[in-house]
Formats: sequence, structure tokens, C-alpha cells
Amino acid sequence: MDMSKMDKLVSLCKRRGFIFQSSEIYGGLNGFWDYGPLGVELKRNIKEAWWRDMVTAHDDIGVLAGAPSAYEMVGLDCTIIMHPQVWKCSGHYDLFHDFMVDCRESKKRYRHDQVWGRWVEAKGQRVFIAVADPGEEGVKEAEQKALKFFNLRAKNADELKWDGEIVSLTTVNDAAQVLAPDAKTLGTLTAPREFNLMFKTIVGAMGTEEDAAFLRPETAQGIFVNYKNVLDSSRVKVPFGIAQVGKSFRNEITPRNFTFRSREFEQMEIEFFCHPKSSPDWYKFWRDRRYQWYIKLGLAGQRLRLRDHHQEELSHYSCGTADIEYAFPFLAAGDFGELEGIAHRGDFDLRSHMEGKLVRQGDQLVVEQGPDGKPKYKGSGKDLTYFDEATRERFVPHVIEPSAGADRATLAFLCEAYHEEAVKGETRVVMKLHPRIAPIKAAVFPLVNKDGMPEVAQKIYRDLKQHFNVFYDDSGAVGRRYRRQDEAGTPYCITVDGQTLQDQTVTIRDRDTLAQDRVAIADLDRVIRERMK
Repeated sequence: MDMSKMDKLVSLCKRRGFIFQSSEIYGGLNGFWDYGPLGVELKRNIKEAWWRDMVTAHDDIGVLAGAPSAYEMVGLDCTIIMHPQVWKCSGHYDLFHDFMVDCRESKKRYRHDQVWGRWVEAKGQRVFIAVADPGEEGVKEAEQKALKFFNLRAKNADELKWDGEIVSLTTVNDAAQVLAPDAKTLGTLTAPREFNLMFKTIVGAMGTEEDAAFLRPETAQGIFVNYKNVLDSSRVKVPFGIAQVGKSFRNEITPRNFTFRSREFEQMEIEFFCHPKSSPDWYKFWRDRRYQWYIKLGLAGQRLRLRDHHQEELSHYSCGTADIEYAFPFLAAGDFGELEGIAHRGDFDLRSHMEGKLVRQGDQLVVEQGPDGKPKYKGSGKDLTYFDEATRERFVPHVIEPSAGADRATLAFLCEAYHEEAVKGETRVVMKLHPRIAPIKAAVFPLVNKDGMPEVAQKIYRDLKQHFNVFYDDSGAVGRRYRRQDEAGTPYCITVDGQTLQDQTVTIRDRDTLAQDRVAIADLDRVIRERMK
């Protein structure tokens, strides 16, 4: 865990205008974040890179490397609030919840499965010392808490008799023996209680329970309920994908780790519809393609990994799932956090919206029955099968779902970009963002504010501004201006100097190599485009 780096990054994000705490002037609102001038550009660039690479620049008639065949891609933008029956048939209404515990002493709330601890015995008493970290930091914290609880000095640590390694609070049956993470006395935790993660709201003027609706906890369901509309209106053929970028909301019990887990977040999601027989090959294709996308945009291989879920991790409907994970600085050494999940969902979703909520019985998915023997939640009754005119076959397509978090991706790229370097005896803080996603592509400086240099620099700025997000800066020494742009992640700085007035060339400085080259003003647009690839 490198919290020093994380603290520096959080400070830079606020100082340079990447990310702010929501409603900060009123003390902030936990789990909600605002993107500042640089942050909104960075996040927008990530979303646009994803949309271009996955949708608009996709070759519908060619076969990509590793793909079983050619395929089509289209986009969609669904509403945040949908019919409540959507969430009942999808399973979210019944299953989208966590268990929480409250501490009566500290007044803090914890997710039951995210509290850890160790059993220890001393002075004839056996206690479960609860901590928030299952790694080495948690072991150290547990020992310090135990010494304090039993009123022992560090030199008497051998009096503590530890029983086993750190385990989850979910394994503990007697809450009276638990010392909560932020408590000084035993037995302060409540029994676990169900906590629905969906935000409930009211649609209409009456305000009755019949008017209840929910903010969507994911974007996927909007795609599934519009699957037939897309088929009928755009003439796509299986295999094809529907992409969407949009906000989702989850009432997380314990939002934490900066923007990693928040209550409002943005997803970049694809639902890819394919023939059941070819679905394993499509799953492998999307699994590998999405992993390579992050690498191309600059996430380091040693901090990025592709992990297949074990059988016991899979959802009841899943035919296979893999996570793309990143080693965030706030995690314990060796731990990774999820960036994106690629799931082989089978025919679960389309069947659920046709027939009703599905549950697993043996190796089959069947409609869940209520006490009256009828479907617990009735589906739409609409025919969501696909008829292949070439093969004369009718089937329910299988779905491959690459689902990425735009906020988590933004955080990962920020973490990866943060560097401290020694330059001429000084520490240079630089954000080495890939030029494609950097908030500002180039900064334009006049060396001095006289001799016609500002006029030339301003014209260059205005010309480039038509094609890129460019910044103009004529304040302070050039070295100081460089440092400001380094912290903003700007890949190129263009300086107009005395030579410019003679031969119409400028100095272009590379953020990462610090190399400075003379480039003709007329070639600037082309040079920047080539370097951004």
C-alpha cells in the first residue's frame, strides 16, 4: 500500500482541478465527486476514446484479429429511470443488496463482508479484533488495538495469543466478542441487516407506493429492453453489439478509496449478442480485446492483469467471467481492484425479460414461482428471439458483456500517470497521461511578452484551438510554465521565441523525454496528430 503516493495524487487532483469533493463548501457529501476543468476533459477523452475504438471507428465489414467473424456495432442512450418491472425481472429488486452492521459507539456503518479481524486471547479473555484491511496493515493494526485493549505495553506483546490468520467478520457468530474497527469497548456492532443498494424515487404527483421507481444501478438493462427496437429499426444482424455510456447509482454502504467506490458513477458498457454455439469464442475475443485497450492507452503491464473468475465466484447465470484489474496505490501490496468485467451471460437476460425472473435449478434456469405457483415476477411476454434468415434458425442470442467503469478508468490512468522526477536538483511532478486522453494536448507560450512574440503565439493558439484543446500561457518564467503543464499532463509545449520571427519555426517540448525540437509553424497540426497516435 502506497498511501503517500495516493495522498499526493489526491492533493494534486484538487490543486490542479481534476477532482473535487461534491458540495465541499458544506462539508462534502460522502460517495459523490465533481470533476473540475482538467478532470472533465480527462474523463471525456477516456469515454470518447472508448466510444471511437468500440463503436464509431469499428469496421463493420472486416474481421478483426481474434474475432470469429465480422460484426456490427451501434449505440444507445437509455433513461436513468425505467419501469420498476425491469428491475424485478432482472433480479435486482430481490438480490441487489448488501448486509451492513452499525457501530453504536462510533456511529459508523460497515459492510458486513468488508470487515476483517483476528481472534486473540489474553488475560483470560478471547476477543475478535476487527480491522478494515485484510493485509499486512490490518495485522499491524490488530496488534496495536489488542495491546491497547488489554492494557499491555509493546514489550509484553508475547502475552497475546493469536488464533489463526485474519478472517472475515461474516465468520463470527457472537457479536459480543467483537471489538469494532473504531470502538474501544466490546459488543458495539449491531446484527447484520439487509441494505438495498438501489436509490428509490417517486415518479408523478401523487407520491404513492404505486409511483415508486428506482435510479438505475447499471446501464445494461436499458440495452436489453431495447434489444428488439434496435433489431427492428437498424437492420443489424447477429452477431452485433449495442454500446452505451451513462450514469448509474448505487447506495453503497461504505464508499471509499477516493473515486474507486462511489454512489454515482459512469459506465461504458457493451452488450454483444451472438449465436449460442459461437459465444465461447466471442467471450475470448472480447476478454482479450478489452485488456489490450488499456495497455495501448498506457496502463503498465505489471500493474494490470486479466483474471478469470473461479467457479465459485460466478453468478448463477454466468458461463464465464473475467476481470481486468489494476494495482491501485491504496490497496495492499499484491492486491488488485476491478476496472472492468467481461461476462458471458448466456441467454439469461433476454429470457428474463421475456418470461420473468429466472433462478437456477440444477443445470437449468427456470422462472421463479411465487407462493401461488405463478411466476413471482412476470416478464414482458414479448418475443425476444432472433430469426436467422440465412439458416432459417430461431434462437435466443447469448450475451457477452464488457462493462467498464469510466470513473475507475479515470482513477487508474491518474494513478499510472503520476510521477516524481529529479531534474537539475529539483523534484518535477509530472502526469504522464497518454496524449489521446490528456486534458490539454498542447500549451502555447511566447518566450517574452514583446517584440511581436505574443501576436505570433496567439495566432498559433487560435489555429490549433480549432482542432485540439490547447492552452495559452504568457505568465511567469518559461520553466515555471513548463512545470504547470507537466502537472496538468500536457504532452507538448510550444514556445515562440526570437528565431520564430526569423524563420517561422517554434520549439516543441516533449513532456516525457524533455526533448526540444524545432518545427515549422505550418507543420504543427500534422506533427501533433502524428505524436498523439
